[in-house]
Amino acid sequence: MSYRSSWMTEELDVFRDQFRRYLAKDLAPHAGKWREQKMVDRFAWRGLGEMGALLASVPEEYGGLGATFAYDAAVLDDLESTVPELTTGVSVHSAIVAHYILNYGSEEQKKRWLPKMASGEMVGAVAMTEPGTGSDLQAVKTTAKKQGNSYVINGQKTFITNGQAADLVIVVARTGEPGAKGISLIVVETAGADGYKRGRNLDKIGLHASDTSELFFDNVQVAPENLLGKEEGQGFAQLMQQLPQERLALAVGAVASMERAVKLTIEYTKERKAFGKPLMDFQNTAFTLAERKTEAMIARVFVDWCIERLVAGDLDTVTASMAKYWCSDKQVQTADECLQLFGGYGYMQEYPISRIFIDSRIQKIYGGTNEIMKLLIARSL
Repeated sequence: MSYRSSWMTEELDVFRDQFRRYLAKDLAPHAGKWREQKMVDRFAWRGLGEMGALLASVPEEYGGLGATFAYDAAVLDDLESTVPELTTGVSVHSAIVAHYILNYGSEEQKKRWLPKMASGEMVGAVAMTEPGTGSDLQAVKTTAKKQGNSYVINGQKTFITNGQAADLVIVVARTGEPGAKGISLIVVETAGADGYKRGRNLDKIGLHASDTSELFFDNVQVAPENLLGKEEGQGFAQLMQQLPQERLALAVGAVASMERAVKLTIEYTKERKAFGKPLMDFQNTAFTLAERKTEAMIARVFVDWCIERLVAGDLDTVTASMAKYWCSDKQVQTADECLQLFGGYGYMQEYPISRIFIDSRIQKIYGGTNEIMKLLIARSL
């Protein structure tokens, strides 16, 4: 039985057919190089922009396609299935950064930044995490103090996706009192920003093509017009309001990763022989893959339902947390058990299953740890 996501349309079918061919022909051959240099080449961003794959759910007047999140989900799904090296960076750029600007930016801010992000001319990042502050965003120490006609930003951020490439960084900074009410979101355009410094492109165990950086702000002056929102102190609420979409985007990638791992492992175990017969003929192999395929289907149906809810405007934080937690947990389990069926070859980096394994682990950490997800779910009981 062939399953089709409920949010798919004929228009999306046409888009995805063309998009998948583009990914396989024009971008996938460069993936190895990107992993080695720990960064995606700029032409890929511009190419995605030309395909209409960046900011698909942003209105046309700001450079997007004027579509729903279903288009973003389709893009992330196809990236993870074909060129997973791009998934994380594009997700942050399109599903997170762009929507902070779209939802909280002024008309001038939207027209100034979104078209360039949609074309791939500008790459976006969001700077939340600090060396001493991860899940507890209320405790951020980076400050943005009003001095004359500018905000002066001081502080340090770490683990910032797109940090090396970013032309635009949304900085979570303290503009007022301690706690949630003193937090604001301020946009820093990195070109020519005195006092702004990129640190190391961090060495990670996975996601090798995704640039992840430390960022330093030493008296960086930013115009007051770069504040997102009509007044200071709205940053924490803005962050919380966007969490359902951010976490659903992670779940979309998790499902695509699970499905790819199962597909690759089925193909391998049908070809690979041991004791005179294909690995698939052993009951342990068949049962393991039967379990993994079942859970991938459950995850797909649940995430599809969440996408419907988000498009309808009623996906709540608890349900999105369920999707992020459960799908990423199953993604890691699937990668581990599928790699096991490859034996020693699964540990070799030229086999995609090895990269699926090391790339999946971060999914339980970023976007809110799975422990935080469980805490949010538990509060609803």
